Amino acid sequence: MSLEFKAIIKQHENLNASYIEPPFDVQEVFGSKRVKVKATFDGVQYRGSIVNMGGCYMLGLTQEIRKKIGKDFGDEIFVTIEKDVEERRVEVPEDFASAMKDTQAAANYFNTLSYTAQKEYVNWITSAKREATRSERILKAVALLSEGKKLK
Repeated sequence: MSLEFKAIIKQHENLNASYIEPPFDVQEVFGSKRVKVKATFDGVQYRGSIVNMGGCYMLGLTQEIRKKIGKDFGDEIFVTIEKDVEERRVEVPEDFASAMKDTQAAANYFNTLSYTAQKEYVNWITSAKREATRSERILKAVALLSEGKKLK
């Protein structure tokens, strides 16, 4: 079941963070207060979760997506949402996976992390523009993971 609607991009507090509010009762439609979804914002695909925060349901909208669609806080967008039942798996780059294999504690902890926490580590590493920066981030990630720490 896919739901389609128009929504206004709202700003989260005074941050450069945004969300939309689905115009329906999420609990009634999906049977849960938190639901993993596949969504599109003006045609740009996104996987995330609708969550209940402060008495309203919201679905985050990344800065990257806002940039791609050329819209910002207060703008109207076209949204599609469907429940995401596929297993979420993070594609771990070979160099990062290899470094974690050398430190079993890092690999073990990484495998216990949520999809989102794993994705944050991978995105941090792959967003490096220089190879030296990427290598430094891999070393730091392995050290943090070995200590049982999430990326902050």
